[in-house]
Amino acid sequence: MNDSPLKRTPLFDALLQAGGRMVDFHGWEMPVQFAGILAEHQAVRAACGVFDVSHMGQVFISGQEAHRFVEHVNCNRMSSDPGKGTYAHILAEDGGILDDAITFCLGPERFLAIVNAATADRDFAWFRKQAADFAVELDHASDRYGMLAVQGPAAPALVGELFPAALALPRFGIAELPWAGEMAFVMRTGYTGEDGFEVAASPAGTLAFWEALRAKGGPHGLVPCGLGSRDTLRLEAGYLLYGADADETRTPYEANCGWVVKLQKGDFIGREALIRRKEAGFKEKLTGVRLLARGVPRHGCAVFRDGRKVGELCSATFAPSLDAGIGVGYLAPEAWEAGTRVEVEIHGKKIAAETVRGPFRKNSV
Repeated sequence: MNDSPLKRTPLFDALLQAGGRMVDFHGWEMPVQFAGILAEHQAVRAACGVFDVSHMGQVFISGQEAHRFVEHVNCNRMSSDPGKGTYAHILAEDGGILDDAITFCLGPERFLAIVNAATADRDFAWFRKQAADFAVELDHASDRYGMLAVQGPAAPALVGELFPAALALPRFGIAELPWAGEMAFVMRTGYTGEDGFEVAASPAGTLAFWEALRAKGGPHGLVPCGLGSRDTLRLEAGYLLYGADADETRTPYEANCGWVVKLQKGDFIGREALIRRKEAGFKEKLTGVRLLARGVPRHGCAVFRDGRKVGELCSATFAPSLDAGIGVGYLAPEAWEAGTRVEVEIHGKKIAAETVRGPFRKNSV
């Protein structure tokens, strides 16, 4: 039993005042919802919502071999253009996924990796182990930053009032911009399928940004959002949740993310193992499933084809934008083709469903 106190973000008190219902999320006390998951989901799809993502980890990589290092620890081809970021998987030597992360190039010898909260310490230890052969310096800065994500079609207009220069950012762009007497990192990525921005700043700067958003957000339809709507939004958009949909037992190919693997770029951690495992073939692949009848699937629900179990769901929920139950799971090859009729077992009852080539909902970005 873990008796360690839960970590709190710089916005903990503000989240409570806004009506946040707090839960334990990987050792962090985070809001699962405010007004309600459905209302928050719909607000992000129609207007905009703000999420506290201060639990995410930040690792700075600097030095004359910084770019060579990020190429070594990521399977994707990493951008060396200042102001641009790249989504990639961090792999173990056997090709298993240690984390998925976005790494931004801040300058010729300076990078910022945004990693998952649950794996931040492990990622940093892994980076430090690999850095022995590189002329780089690592800075685990997670405790020095908070971060807010503003997502939705109205997000650019709202964030543009506070950071006019942010509107010029491309998708996966980053800029260091002045804020509240200091510098903040403004990124244009997102985890919802909508346009949006993330702002990483000091704890005081994060609180100031929260207060500014709340003061100016009314006309833009801004609502505070929690983990519940973040999960329904990201699953509709086809984004992985590390620890649920992918982990060190799976490769990017099995996780249906082969597009992040650039074998032709040359050596990187896990490359040879990926080649061997790809040549041997895979028995399961992360596959989307959509219910054809009413029902709410959950993690662990078994999936059947022609009466035979072909896998089970990792992430699953009711999709408000689609008015249907959806999920993803590692299924056998006979269920990989989109449109394959399957059944999902929910509370002992098998519900008609079909496999889907993701994302479930066409993203706006």
